[in-house]
Amino acid sequence: MANYCSPLDEVFLALGDPTRRAIVSRLGTGAASVKELAAPFAMALPSFMKHLGVLERSGLIRSKKQGRIRTCELEPATLRTAETWMAEQRAMWESRSDRLAAYVESLHAKEKTNGH
Repeated sequence: MANYCSPLDEVFLALGDPTRRAIVSRLGTGAASVKELAAPFAMALPSFMKHLGVLERSGLIRSKKQGRIRTCELEPATLRTAETWMAEQRAMWESRSDRLAAYVESLHAKEKTNGH
């Protein structure tokens, strides 16, 4: 099981790098060529292509080649999967926090009633 990696794991692994997050942010404004995407980064093209490979394997982006130009675009459904997971976690922790606050308030009310 140690070698098993779920699709969600792949998404968070891909988003764990600032270069890849910047690429995803840029693609949020529309499709772009590899050349356009690589321009802001001070790295060799092979290194940049590795980042694109991680993003493609995670399903966050897809690319297509037309002639000599490779164009990348965002896969919003994959981002929604991660967003849904985070929303579920947030709801669970907010619920737990609300229950804890209610418990603390009930203890405080009991102390007041008992004169402490």
